[in-house]
Amino acid sequence: MTARLRTLLALAAALAALGAAGPVAHAATSRAAVHEAFQRIVSDPEGPPGIVAIVQRGARAEVYRLGVADVASGRRPAVRDHIRIASVSKAFNGAVALSLASDRTLPLGTTIVAGLPGTLPRAGGVTVRQALQHVGGLPEYIRSEGFVRALTADPTGYLAPRQLLGFVRDEPLDFPPGSRYRYSDTDNIVVGLMAARAAGRPYRRLLRDRVFRPLGLTATSLPAQPPLPAPRLRGYEVAAGEPPEDVTTALSPSGAWASGGIVSTPRDLSRFIRAYAGGRLFGTAARRAQLRFRPGASSPPGPGANAAGLGIFRYRTSCGTVLGHTGSFPGYRIFAAATRDGRRSVVFAANAQIVPGQGSEQVSDAIRAAQRLAVCRALGR
Repeated sequence: MTARLRTLLALAAALAALGAAGPVAHAATSRAAVHEAFQRIVSDPEGPPGIVAIVQRGARAEVYRLGVADVASGRRPAVRDHIRIASVSKAFNGAVALSLASDRTLPLGTTIVAGLPGTLPRAGGVTVRQALQHVGGLPEYIRSEGFVRALTADPTGYLAPRQLLGFVRDEPLDFPPGSRYRYSDTDNIVVGLMAARAAGRPYRRLLRDRVFRPLGLTATSLPAQPPLPAPRLRGYEVAAGEPPEDVTTALSPSGAWASGGIVSTPRDLSRFIRAYAGGRLFGTAARRAQLRFRPGASSPPGPGANAAGLGIFRYRTSCGTVLGHTGSFPGYRIFAAATRDGRRSVVFAANAQIVPGQGSEQVSDAIRAAQRLAVCRALGR
């Protein structure tokens, strides 16, 4: 294992951090302005090798392809390239949970002690609703000593979902449920397991039946092993003065599971986020619950002022508001958001995990600023 990969593994246990907002976008943002912002990012020596983005403006989709999907071959990124969508997987988790809440299979008030008896004995009173909004106080398993040891010992080895919770089984809550906000990957592991137990079906099948098939997401999956299907946007670790290191298959996605393990494509992700933000996958009562927001940033933070709903974030920018999620995983930084009616959206994928606290802060801030410009373009402002 290289020294750079060891650093990558250590940083994988501390993904959440706050970042600075970018400059205010001007009115009537042009396609050229968005392209230029993306180009500056991939041209930076500490930037990602490539970016692919889709800006949906009603019936019209604008595709941005900059840099390379594969450093070795020089192939350009494409909307059909498979990517690790990281924490945008939490939005899929929200779709499953809200769908099950709509048909009363898993009410949002269900507690862990009722839905997963004996799993987290010190967190039994936390509800599905609180977990989806990151206000339950569940301790973060990716920061636990046990998880870091397991990941370091066998980066590509399989970790079962209940094993992930086992790393924090005896830990106390970080705070009383509902009293404050703190982003935690443990929340979505809990919700995924509760959903599977309530429905009597594996979580992967729930994704297929309630999200993938209804929306025609033929290139989206929840793998348990590191290989990424072709064609692929290869993921890299970048460092100043060194060639990019390919980390596409450096870690097993099983260590993120319902919290961050889904593989998709920009095209599939665009279709999903417009349906999810548009409320097409569940009933009106679940929709109302989903859109009750409180202050709280996604990880990494998205453009503008962030607020947390149930399995979704509100990004309020100077150009207007979109709903969605961000994500980061070794080799990838992702953003997907859409308007409340699902007609306008942005999907952004960069093939390096450059986020606040990891990689170039200048590039990280530039990515957030460029995402804001893309939102302005999508909204026609």
